[in-house]
Amino acid sequence: MRLNLFIDADDTLWENNIYFERAFDEFVDYLNHSTLSPREVRDVLDDIERVNSKVHGYGSKNFGRNLVECYQHLRERHISEDEAQTITGFALRILEQPLEIIDGVPETLAFLQERHNLTLFTKGNPEEQRFKVDSSGLAHFFSHVEIVKEKDAAVYQLALASRELDPRDSWMIGNSPKSDVNPALAAGMNAVFIPHARTWILEREEIRTEGAVGTYFELGDFRELKDRF
Repeated sequence: MRLNLFIDADDTLWENNIYFERAFDEFVDYLNHSTLSPREVRDVLDDIERVNSKVHGYGSKNFGRNLVECYQHLRERHISEDEAQTITGFALRILEQPLEIIDGVPETLAFLQERHNLTLFTKGNPEEQRFKVDSSGLAHFFSHVEIVKEKDAAVYQLALASRELDPRDSWMIGNSPKSDVNPALAAGMNAVFIPHARTWILEREEIRTEGAVGTYFELGDFRELKDRF
């Protein structure tokens, strides 16, 4: 039986958050705050991103905007155009990094493609996400690519309904409890959690299986999908 496998992209198929972390490290060095530790600066930025992501979404450009806002908040003064450009540059250089495919992904996708219907299901800035999909060399494994602004239960239900897919035969596979596992289960789908050590803190939350009708399990590596599907 061919199943419908929805597969996340960032930090599931390729590395992503490590580049944002490196940009943040550059930002902390530039800020050189006299009293706050990097962890405390990160907490401030997390609060800003938590609010702004609901309005502006995700991606390197929005990350740059958040860094500028964080800098201005912590400096408690208007910042110059030169400062803003320097800070924004930390984020924009993320897109200049070569895409690093996670070990085992291409051969696992090739295996799954022969047996199931694969959908690349990712959220973020459409232009940036499409660029990464095209650069990855993985697009040909997928019969469908969908880029959404946010991943919640309603979005999953719409994705299923628009293609007349049965949630009982559909699985979401990804590294984020918040965006991949919990909303998919809430939408009546099945879910596979593949943790990534560097998952963004705002994508972490307790996995909620109580009341879910679908099946859930966790794997340690993307390659292990070959043993399950």
